[in-house]
Amino acid sequence: MIPIQLTLEGLYSYQERQKIDFENLTEAGLFGIFGSVGSGKSSILEAISFALYGETERLNSRDKRAYNMMNLKSNKSLIEFDFINYENKKFRAKREFKRNSKNFEDVKTPEVSFYEWKNETWIPLEHSKAEKIIGLSYANFKRTIIIPQGQFKEFLELGATERTNMMKEIFSLHRFDLQNNVSVLNTKNKSELDQLEGQLKGFEEVNEEQILFEKENLKTEKQKFEEIKIQFKNIEEKYQQLKNLKTDFESLKQKKFDFEKLRLQKAEVDELEIKTELFDKVFRIFTPIIAEKNKLQKEISEQLKNKDNQFKILQETATRFEDIKNKLAVILPKFEALEQSKIQANDLGLILKMLEFSSDIKTLKDRTDKGSDKVLEVEAVHLLIQKKISELTESAEALKPKKIDSNTLIHVGNWFLEQKNLAESAKNQTGKIEEAQIKIEKLNAELISFSVNTETYKEDFKLKSEALETEMKKFSERRNQLEVQQKLAHFAGELHDGESCPLCGALEHPNIVEFDDVNAEVNVIKKQIEQIEIQKGLHLKQVSEIEKILDRKKIFEEQEKAEQENLNQIKIITDNHRKNFVWKDFNAENEAEFEQKRQQSFEIEKQIEEQSRQISEQQKLLEKERGNLEKYKKALEEFKLKEREVETQIKTSESNLKILQWLDYQGKEIAEIEDVYKKLAQSNLETEQNYQQLIKDEKEISPKLAEQKTIVNQLETRISELEKEVSENEDYLTESLVENNFIDVNTVQNILLQEINVQQMRNTIQNFRIQFETLRNVISELEIKLKDFSFDEEQFAVAENQFKTIENDLKIANDSVVKISSEIERLEKEFKKKENLLLDLAKAQKRRENLAIMQNLFNGAGFVRYISSIYLRQLCDHANVRFHRMTRNQLSLQLNENNDFEIIDYLNEGRSRSVKTLSGGQAFQVSLSLALALAESVQTNAQSEKNFFFIDEGFGTQDVESVNIVFETLMNLQKENRIVGIISHVEELKEKIPVSLHITKDEERGSLIEIV
Repeated sequence: MIPIQLTLEGLYSYQERQKIDFENLTEAGLFGIFGSVGSGKSSILEAISFALYGETERLNSRDKRAYNMMNLKSNKSLIEFDFINYENKKFRAKREFKRNSKNFEDVKTPEVSFYEWKNETWIPLEHSKAEKIIGLSYANFKRTIIIPQGQFKEFLELGATERTNMMKEIFSLHRFDLQNNVSVLNTKNKSELDQLEGQLKGFEEVNEEQILFEKENLKTEKQKFEEIKIQFKNIEEKYQQLKNLKTDFESLKQKKFDFEKLRLQKAEVDELEIKTELFDKVFRIFTPIIAEKNKLQKEISEQLKNKDNQFKILQETATRFEDIKNKLAVILPKFEALEQSKIQANDLGLILKMLEFSSDIKTLKDRTDKGSDKVLEVEAVHLLIQKKISELTESAEALKPKKIDSNTLIHVGNWFLEQKNLAESAKNQTGKIEEAQIKIEKLNAELISFSVNTETYKEDFKLKSEALETEMKKFSERRNQLEVQQKLAHFAGELHDGESCPLCGALEHPNIVEFDDVNAEVNVIKKQIEQIEIQKGLHLKQVSEIEKILDRKKIFEEQEKAEQENLNQIKIITDNHRKNFVWKDFNAENEAEFEQKRQQSFEIEKQIEEQSRQISEQQKLLEKERGNLEKYKKALEEFKLKEREVETQIKTSESNLKILQWLDYQGKEIAEIEDVYKKLAQSNLETEQNYQQLIKDEKEISPKLAEQKTIVNQLETRISELEKEVSENEDYLTESLVENNFIDVNTVQNILLQEINVQQMRNTIQNFRIQFETLRNVISELEIKLKDFSFDEEQFAVAENQFKTIENDLKIANDSVVKISSEIERLEKEFKKKENLLLDLAKAQKRRENLAIMQNLFNGAGFVRYISSIYLRQLCDHANVRFHRMTRNQLSLQLNENNDFEIIDYLNEGRSRSVKTLSGGQAFQVSLSLALALAESVQTNAQSEKNFFFIDEGFGTQDVESVNIVFETLMNLQKENRIVGIISHVEELKEKIPVSLHITKDEERGSLIEIV
C-alpha cells in the first residue's frame, strides 16, 4: 500500500481541516513526522488505520470511541484517505461522523464508504472491507505497514504458542493444520463404514443359488402360460360370435323403441316450425319501426327537460346582469373623483418622509457633537504612543553594537560541539579496540588447551575419524560372526530326534556341531565399539567447540579491524576539524571563555528582542489608534454630510407637494399623519379594485346572456322537428299492420314477446327430421340382416362362463410369469449392489487404517508448529542481516528448542541469553530488524512491488551513534524499493531527514500540519 493523500477534520486535536499530500513525501523514500509531545503525531497513523479498518489501538467500541475521537470543539469528524494498493489501483476510504445537536455526548455511528478511481472519477464500491483491497487483516496491517505506539516489541515478546498462532494467521499456516481435516475425514469414513455395514445386513439372503432357483421356476410357469393361451384363443372366438349376435338383437329392439318415441314427437315439432317462421317474419318487419318510435319519444322527453333547465339558467343570467349594471351606476361618481384623492394621498406620504427627515437631523446633530469630542481624545493618545516608540528605538540601537553576530556564535558553538563529539568518539573507539583485543587473546588461550594446529585441525580430525571408523567396522564384522555362532549353538542345543529342524525341516540329526561359548568375547567387542563411539563423539564435540571459538575469534578480529579503521578516520576528521577554527575573537583551547561571551551576547539579544517586542506592540497600538482616529474623523464627516443630505431631501419633497401645505403639518405627530395616510390609501385602493372588478364581470356576463338565449331558441326548434318525425312513424306503422293482416300493434307485440331464437330452433327441427329418417333406415337394415338368425340366452350364458374362467386362468398364469421375472430382475440388481457395497466396504476399511496413521501424525497441531518454526528461522536469518549491522556483529538473534527468541552475545563468549535482558535501545534495534523482516515476508505474499512502512516509537532510546546506524539502515531500504515514514522528536533524525511534516498545536486552532 502506498499513501497518496490524507484529510483530517475534527479528530482528536485536529480541529480545522488539515490535508497531507504524501506524494512529495513518498518520492523522497524516507520522511518523518516531528512535533512535541501531545501535538498529534500518532493521530495521523490512527486516522489511517481507522479510515481503512474502523479500528484503533487507543480506543475500542466499548470506549465510546466516536465521542472520544471527536474534537471537543467540533460537531463533526472527517477522515478521507487516498492510497494505491498492491494491484497499483487507486482507492479512497472515507469515514464521517456527527454530533447530536441536542445531546453533546451523543455522536452518531460513523458513515463509511469506499471508492475506486476509474475513468477519471471516483466510483463507489458495494463493500467497505479494506482487507479485500489491501490484502492484509487489521492485525497484519499494524504489524507490517503501520506499527503503532506500544506495539513495536509485541512480536519479539510473544510466547511460543501465541507467536505460532500469529504466524499461522499471517502466513496462512491454517492450511498445514490438518488435524481437524483428518478428524472430519475419519468421522466421515466411520459414518460411511457404519452405513455400508448396515446396508449389507439387508443383502444377507441375496445369492447366486436363489437367482438360479427363480430362473427354473420361471421356465415352468412360461410353459404353463403358453398352454392356457392356446385354449383361451379357441374359446374366445366362439364367445365373440355369440356376443356380436346378442348385440345386434338388442340394438334392433332399442332402435324400435327410440323410433316410436320420435314418431310421437313429430306433430309437436311441425307446430313449432310454424310458430318459428311467423316470429321471424314479424321480427324482421316491425322491430325497426317500433324501435324508431321508442327512440323519438325518448329524445322528445329529454329535449323538453333540457329546455326547462336552459330557460332557468337564462333567467338567472339576466338577473345577475341587471345587478352588475346597478352597482356600476352607484360606484361611478366615486371612481371619477379617484385621481384627486390619489394626489392627496401622495402629498401625505411626502409629508410623512419630511417629518421623519426632521427627526433624523436632530439625531445627527447630537452625534456630530459627540464625534468631535472623541477625535480630540484619540489625537492626544496618538501623540503619547509616538513618543514612547521613539524612546524604545533609541535604547535598542544603543545595545546592538554590544551583541556578537548570531551566525558566528552558531558556527563556533557547532565547532566546539563537533570537537567534543570527535574526542568522545575517539575515546569510545579506543575502548572498543582494547575490548576486542582482550577477547581475541582470551580465545587464543582457549585454543592452546586443545593442542591443535588451527590451519590443519580439520584434516587431522578427519584422519582420526576415518581410523576410528575402520576399527569400528572391523569390530562390528567380528561381532556379527560371533552372534551368528551364538544362534547356531542355540539351535543345535534345541534339536531332538523326531522333531523337525527349524532351518532345514529334517527329523533326524546324526552329526550335531558343537560350538564354544563366545559370550565373553561378544561382550568385550561391544565394549570396544562403545568406546569408539565415545571417542567419535568427543572428536565431533571438540571440532564443534574449536569451530565456534574460531568463528568468534574471526568476528572479533573483523570487529577490531573495523574499529581501528573508524578510529583512524576519526583522527583524520579531528585534524581537519581543528584546521577549520578561523575565529580570531575566540580561543580554540578555551571553550569556557566562548561560552561566557556567548551567554553575554544572548542576554543582550534578549534585551534587544524584548525592546523590539515592546516597539512592535506600541506600533500595533499606534496603528490601532491611527485607525480609530481615521474612523472617527470619517464618521464625523459622514454625519455632517448626512445632515446636509436630509435637509436637501426635505426641500425636494416640499417642492413636490401639489394640494397640501408643509406649514399646516410641520408641528404634527408622525403617528397622526400616518393614520390619515393609511386610511385614505386603503379607500382609494378599494374603490379602484371594486370598479375594475365590476367592469370585468359586465364584460364576461354579456356574451353569456346572448349565448343562453340562442341555446333556448335552438331547443324549441329541435322539439318541433321531433314531433313531426313521430307523426310520420305512426303512419308507417299503421300501413305495415294493414299490409300483414294484423288488427293492431298489440298483436305484433305479443308475438315478439315470445323471443324465439330462430336459428337455434331451425337447427333443432332439422336435427329431429334427420334423426327420424336415420332410425327408420337402420331398423330396416337390421331386420333384413337378422331374418335367418335366432338368439338363445342360455347358450350365450354357458359360453360367457367358459370365457371368463379361461380368461382368469390366463391372467393368473401371466401374473405368475411377470412376478417371477420381476423377482429375478430384483435379485440380480440387489446382487450387483451387494458386490459394489463389498468393494466400497473394503476401500473404507483400508482408508480407516490410513487415516489412523495420519491422525497420529497431525495430532496436537505438531505439523503446524514444525512449519511455523521453519518460517521463524527464516525470519531470524533475514532479521540478523540488519541486526548484525546495527550491533557491529556483537549480537545475534536465534530460536531455541522451544521456539523462543534468544540473543547470542559474542562479547560474552557467544553464550545465549533471554531477549528480556536487552536494553531499551537494543530491544528497539532487534524489534526493528524483526519488523522489517516480517513486513518483507507478508508484503511479498501480498504481491506488492513497492511497499510502505511506518514506525511510531523507539528512536529516543538510541544514542547518537546508534541513531546513525539505524538511519543508515532506513536509508538502505530505499534501494530495496521501500518507503519508510517515522514519527519521532529526536533532533538528530530531524536534521538528517530531508523531507518531513512538522506538527504544532495551537491553543485556539488545534493541531496544524506544515511540510518542512
